[in-house]
Amino acid sequence: MPPSRNRLGVVVSGSLIEGLTARLDTHTSVEDMRVGKFVVIQGDRHAFFSMVTDVALAATNQEVLLDPPDGDRFIQEVLAGTATYGALELMPRLMLPLERSEQPLLPVKTIPRHFAPVYEADAEDFGRVFGQAGGALFEIGRPLDMDVPVCLNLERLVERSNGIFGKSGTGKSFLTRLLICGTIHADVASNLIFDMHSEYGWGAPSEGGTFVKGLRQLFGSDVLVYTIDPEASRGRAYDGDLVIGLDQIEVEDVIALEEELNLSSTATESSYLLFDRYKEGWLQALLDMDSEAIREFAESSGAHAGAISALKRKLARIARLGFVHEQADFSAVDRLIDALAAGRHVVLEFGRHDSSLIYVLVANIITRRIHRRWVEQTNRAMQSQNPADRPRPLMITIEEAHKFLNPRTARQTIFGTIARELRKYGVTLLVVDQRPSSIDPEVMSQLGTRVTALLNDERDIEAVFTGVSGSAGLRAVLASLDSKQQALVLGHAVPMPVVVKTRAYDTAFYAAMERRGPRRAAPAPGPARPAQEEIDELFPD
Repeated sequence: MPPSRNRLGVVVSGSLIEGLTARLDTHTSVEDMRVGKFVVIQGDRHAFFSMVTDVALAATNQEVLLDPPDGDRFIQEVLAGTATYGALELMPRLMLPLERSEQPLLPVKTIPRHFAPVYEADAEDFGRVFGQAGGALFEIGRPLDMDVPVCLNLERLVERSNGIFGKSGTGKSFLTRLLICGTIHADVASNLIFDMHSEYGWGAPSEGGTFVKGLRQLFGSDVLVYTIDPEASRGRAYDGDLVIGLDQIEVEDVIALEEELNLSSTATESSYLLFDRYKEGWLQALLDMDSEAIREFAESSGAHAGAISALKRKLARIARLGFVHEQADFSAVDRLIDALAAGRHVVLEFGRHDSSLIYVLVANIITRRIHRRWVEQTNRAMQSQNPADRPRPLMITIEEAHKFLNPRTARQTIFGTIARELRKYGVTLLVVDQRPSSIDPEVMSQLGTRVTALLNDERDIEAVFTGVSGSAGLRAVLASLDSKQQALVLGHAVPMPVVVKTRAYDTAFYAAMERRGPRRAAPAPGPARPAQEEIDELFPD
């Protein structure tokens, strides 16, 4: 290590599984150490990039603590560094061979020797670990104690479904804007944003009372804004309004509305019986039934007449929605999907329709149709074995994600299917929620990258670390976050977990996003290769 590095202490104990303990040098103040700090341990053959997971006070002789110096500063300074000292709990995350610095970072498979020196990480270390902003590397923030960028890999981000979590008021919407802007700017995927509160398409007020720019203002016509409430959108440009037909609502949509409509356990069974008989017209047929028709249907199908009546009463709420018609074609939805397939981005605003019922209903119907198209295109690409035929990656952003992905509905709805299938068909989710504990654990375990602001509920904290190895130390890191503009980033898109002060969504960010080159053209087909080799590359596990 170069002599200019700031040495903090030496490793005194630890293990690969439990982490390492470092004793601080006499000149190092324990008050300058904080959970989440990034350090480098110099081993004999490797440099170990590590995170501070705890800060502690220790003593070589416990008897010293039984009779502490009562306010005597001189005695305290004599004892400091000899009888008493500060200690750091460290979790090594990456290692780099010292002999050949050009070698890539490696996962930690061993630990350094006793008394290996611990140094404060510098800008060069961050550059080696997180790279330099540009291309697919997007600056999401900066370390809490340094002014160097921390980048995540957007190409790796869109390979899998991801999550943004944090309690109310911690800035989840701004984190979501950052990531969406990054994917648009780097042109790594198309985006579909279900904008429940009209925050993303056009300008929206921040908590400070100022207005921040929306995606349409930053990226122009590359971002299309659709609405289901044209009246609320008057005075602002939008590219189309959507209507939903009763004949477009499937049983899966009813399953997703169990909580919003307080449906009984027999509602799903009754809906399937209606669909078996009336097909696409099942919901209109149900709403047209009088008591006699309900009784006759129940007798002929084996359904319970009371359950059918209750289902009709509750689903009638859907028919009364202003954007729901008896019949509607899919032309507007198809134009929206065509835009996504062509590499543009779509924000769907809900206007005054801010109820969860409407949000879940519309998002399910549109996403199901998108998924079917991407599956068809993927299958065609597998048959043709031509990389140019594969569908463009698509990231779908949903807020209040637990309403789509709770344990009761995640295994039966399209959003659960997308979350489990990962990148197989090129469609992934960006789930945004303040209650990750309400999301199905199987879905949580499949999330590739998690950006987490402050959480207080123990169940939510435990849910965030579902499927994450070595999470014990990270819990303390998450608990130490401030309530504003700080987040723990971990997973597929970053080489190691890191705590950042998140990038500001301000004029400097706007300027960075406007410096955008032309969208990349689809890659030209490469030379012919064996079929299986090409398929494996197109659709890795």
